[in-house]
Amino acid sequence: MKKTVLYDKHIALNGKMVPFAGYLMPVQYEGVNIEHLHVRSSVGLFDVSHMGEFFLEGKNATDLLQLLCSNDICSIQNHKAQYTCLINEFGGIIDDLIIYKFNENKFMLVVNAGNINKDWEWIKLHNKKFGNKLENWSDKMSLLALQGPKSYNILEKVINFDIHALKNYSFIICNLGLAKNVIVSTTGYTGSGGVEIYCDNKDVDLIWKTLFDLGKEFDLKPIGLAARDTLRLEMGYCLYGNEINDKTNPIEANLKWITKLNKDFIGKKHVINTIEKGPTNKLIGFKIVERGIPRSNYKIFDNNDNEIGIVTSGTMSPSLKQAIGLGYVKNKFSKPDSPIFIKIRNKKIKAVIVKTPFVKI
Repeated sequence: MKKTVLYDKHIALNGKMVPFAGYLMPVQYEGVNIEHLHVRSSVGLFDVSHMGEFFLEGKNATDLLQLLCSNDICSIQNHKAQYTCLINEFGGIIDDLIIYKFNENKFMLVVNAGNINKDWEWIKLHNKKFGNKLENWSDKMSLLALQGPKSYNILEKVINFDIHALKNYSFIICNLGLAKNVIVSTTGYTGSGGVEIYCDNKDVDLIWKTLFDLGKEFDLKPIGLAARDTLRLEMGYCLYGNEINDKTNPIEANLKWITKLNKDFIGKKHVINTIEKGPTNKLIGFKIVERGIPRSNYKIFDNNDNEIGIVTSGTMSPSLKQAIGLGYVKNKFSKPDSPIFIKIRNKKIKAVIVKTPFVKI
């Protein structure tokens, strides 16, 4: 089991460590609800160094990514980031990822921790005919997510740049305190604003300490992966392995907005077929009307007691104080405001389909 560079820091902060994607990661410190609400109202710092980073460089880098990804790589401006998917030959999602563009010939791909090896082999296989330079820096880099409405208050104290001038899904390369060549990007997985900080492993201790020293007046807290999950769920964001996998079509998963048909990509014909015929299943958000908390793999029923789908993620929303969830149902049952029933401990609990995000920030 791998450990991030900050493992000892998490232990010192009484972080509860659990296995996750091959790493021992902090799932919580004070408690999920406390940490969740602190990010929504103030600012928190996540260690997400288990994520994978690949660097792609070469005159054919854009062409390779256009072939592999659902989104339009040519539309990314320099020093901008883009959310996209790797699609397989059958239209399924190999992974969802963020691509960072340095220039026409250089990109960084940030992939899910559990998919690093799979993604690497897939990209390497298809790069053979393109001949780009491809490097896996996943074990060399650390990643911190500074999230919450007071994130910029802390950053202003440590970087020589107007962070407010940086638009969403943009990034700069700068010095952060004494740490040099740090990538600061206006991305995140919480919906509460903030940045993600990519750095060399040797610098992450210093950056962690710097942010906590400067963040004292804003009550900066360490935040675990459990709160990261509840935060993303309140926003209706997909989680790989839950809402999406290599059998999920992006149209089913409401990811048509990152699926551009103005270019060719692997699996495109299956995606077009799904659009033309309509998806068999559709990802929905729902709120529980009665008492009960939905969990992954719970069955979903209609008014007539027919099984129509399955829950992919569920929790008690710390912000709403109401149980919420995501799941797939047969397309004809996916209309917002429709009543559904979730089977929880052999009892069918009433819920209603709603549009996401569940929480408006």
